[in-house]
Amino acid sequence: MKTMAFGRLASLISIALAATQITNAALTKRVTCASGHVTANAACCKLFPIVDQIQKDLFDGGECGEEAHSALRLSFHDAIGFSIHGGKGNGADGSILIFNKTELAFHANGGIDDITSRQFPVFQETGLTAGDFVHLAAAIGTANCPGAPRLQFMFGRPPPVAPAPDLTVPEPTDSVTAILARFADAGFSPQEAVALLSSHTIAAADVVDPTIPGTPFDSTVGTFDTQVFLEVLLKGKLFPGNGSQPGEVLSPLAGEMRLQSDFAISQDSRTACFWQEMINNQNFMMSQFKAAMAKLQVLGQRNLIDCSDVVPVPKTLTAPIKFPASFSQADVQQACKALPFPKIATVAGPAPTVAPV
Repeated sequence: MKTMAFGRLASLISIALAATQITNAALTKRVTCASGHVTANAACCKLFPIVDQIQKDLFDGGECGEEAHSALRLSFHDAIGFSIHGGKGNGADGSILIFNKTELAFHANGGIDDITSRQFPVFQETGLTAGDFVHLAAAIGTANCPGAPRLQFMFGRPPPVAPAPDLTVPEPTDSVTAILARFADAGFSPQEAVALLSSHTIAAADVVDPTIPGTPFDSTVGTFDTQVFLEVLLKGKLFPGNGSQPGEVLSPLAGEMRLQSDFAISQDSRTACFWQEMINNQNFMMSQFKAAMAKLQVLGQRNLIDCSDVVPVPKTLTAPIKFPASFSQADVQQACKALPFPKIATVAGPAPTVAPV
């Protein structure tokens, strides 16, 4: 009798669980837009044609080019104007686009004028608020880069009301302590700060050495991989342009720039092991970057709608990274002694020269 009673109880529990699953499925019913796209929220339907417009007018039909790199940089410079203690801007509100004459005069925002000039007329055509436009464009541009995670996009930011103040964007000449303090003031841990630096895998410097604009930070600037975390650790040999400039240190490769701040963070005891953990660990880097960006792109914002399914799906990367030709484990300046360094092969041939973007 007890066995039969237990069996009936188990059956009732199974039925209840099945009913709950059906209810949850009904609550998350997808919406088919007039365009034929499917989304989780009808409010997101208006974004699909805007995504197509941004791809066409800003990103040359969907390329991981300079505009995509710059759009991601713009989203960071916009959102980091924020403090959990207040008084340093309203975060991810698009103020850098609307109040560009003010914010582009800040030293840390040097080189951003080109992307704001490109984005502003497209922004005006879309009818979006500046915050939604800046952070949607960043998500789309990042998705054009193979290996990138599909970033979250939250919709519904109000128009910005004031520019962010100066001195909210960390600079490559800053100390690690100052950089981590600025990130902490915005609500980010040292690990999240390193995760956000994953963006440097598709980034380039325009104004650190103005004689060589578009100088990449790693040798695979067209892919969102972990190469930058490896190459920042390689022994430096040269400066890519007009000698030593504030904010850079010796680079391992011709045509490549190594930021002073990146190298310092890679060597600091507070961040070195997390930095090394990213190397040749694509899925880990993607997940950490995606989570940190999800937090960054909603700083200071409330009551937003999840429209992440309008963001294109990036192409995946499966091949492991390699040491650039002529480099090996012997060239690594390893600061993390707690973890073994990953085994990495070397590209055959002579040392490459990295082309500008």
